[in-house]
Amino acid sequence: MNPFPALPRRAAIMAFSGGALALLVAAAPWSASTQTNDLGAHVVGNPAAKIKLVEYFSYTCGACGHFAQESAAPLKSQYVDKGLVQVEYRNLVRDPVDATAALLARCGGKAKFVGNHNAIFAKQADWLGRVQGASEAQMKSWNEGRIEERTRKIAKDVGLITLMQARGYTPAQLNVCLGDAAALSSLVEMTKAGQKQGVRGTPSFFINGKQAEGHQWPAIKTSLDLALKGA
Repeated sequence: MNPFPALPRRAAIMAFSGGALALLVAAAPWSASTQTNDLGAHVVGNPAAKIKLVEYFSYTCGACGHFAQESAAPLKSQYVDKGLVQVEYRNLVRDPVDATAALLARCGGKAKFVGNHNAIFAKQADWLGRVQGASEAQMKSWNEGRIEERTRKIAKDVGLITLMQARGYTPAQLNVCLGDAAALSSLVEMTKAGQKQGVRGTPSFFINGKQAEGHQWPAIKTSLDLALKGA
């Protein structure tokens, strides 16, 4: 004998749907949680995580690209998704090309940031190679005209426009992002804050407010593990 009374079909469907929805919400990985803070940095992960990892990075920094590609999968699956570590991404802009890439990474709002960030670094060798191979005339044009004219010229010449269009952005959307004065101001202030904090190169890392040694994933992973053991 079934000890549970039968539910009307509509009620049963609604009850199942509600339960399924609750399970889906509960199962959402922490890496899906991205916010921006007062500094304008993107913060990914569990707000209650005992370990706060801050990374200062530059898109034109080769070591930053290497770290991003080496750390992306394990940092996400082993630390962020488990709610153990919250990561804050802070720009330390060092040149106009870096600023252009940073504006594009922010295109589409906070939910798009991590995907854009990883995609830009994944193709860094390609577009940075175009930067290094640019003619004097091209580089001169990157410093002429209004800010939005410069960033749009850079993005087109080095292939960042093509990269972002492959991610589904339209030329109109990219033009808006490349001319975003508020975003550019935020990047400038973030850079100043990093310099004031004593950051002189990228990538640089802070774990719970203390600067970490090393700039490669194995060293940062070791520091995170040690911090977790002591947390």
